[in-house]
Amino acid sequence: MPPEILESARLRLVVMTPAFMEASLAGDGEKAGKMLGTRPHPEWLAAGDLIEIRLAQLQQNPTLQPWLLRAIIRRDEPTMIGHIGFHTKPAPDYLRDYAPQGVELGYTIYTPFRRQGYATEALAAMMDWAAAKHQVPQFVLTISPENAPSLRMAERFGFVKVGSHVDPDDGLEYIFVRHAAANPMMVSGVSANTLRRQ
Repeated sequence: MPPEILESARLRLVVMTPAFMEASLAGDGEKAGKMLGTRPHPEWLAAGDLIEIRLAQLQQNPTLQPWLLRAIIRRDEPTMIGHIGFHTKPAPDYLRDYAPQGVELGYTIYTPFRRQGYATEALAAMMDWAAAKHQVPQFVLTISPENAPSLRMAERFGFVKVGSHVDPDDGLEYIFVRHAAANPMMVSGVSANTLRRQ
């Protein structure tokens, strides 16, 4: 059965398979695009370190695939505008002090597509899927204090700052936790989680 695709009002969140990641690492945008249904964005093809990390995770544990990276693709004009995904399955050891039953989420919207609400919509769809289908009760974000748009979005979703840490690559980051029942996951008054299978 093909991996489940999540859909929201404007977006499709498509699982990135190991074959897609391998083609991306090789710089073969044409081959990767055939698997994805649209050509990968240049910012994705330049994210070699992230791709290598997630590919290694999948090679060690293929059951992680629904949780890890997904391409964010516009539905009206199929274009890869970013990527989103959880870092692990729920309840990893490294979150036990902040969200023992939770899972951390990361995302990137590529430069030309920012400030249009895509991150909010994609984040809502991912959290809704995890809470409704897998009963995940807690979500974690780590955000730089310099990233004002993401800080505002975390506040809108009901995330609460619980600490901070210094990432070796990204520097100081605040740690935020959101409980699934904290407030409805809505985007512009409409639920963002229309689940469909390809």
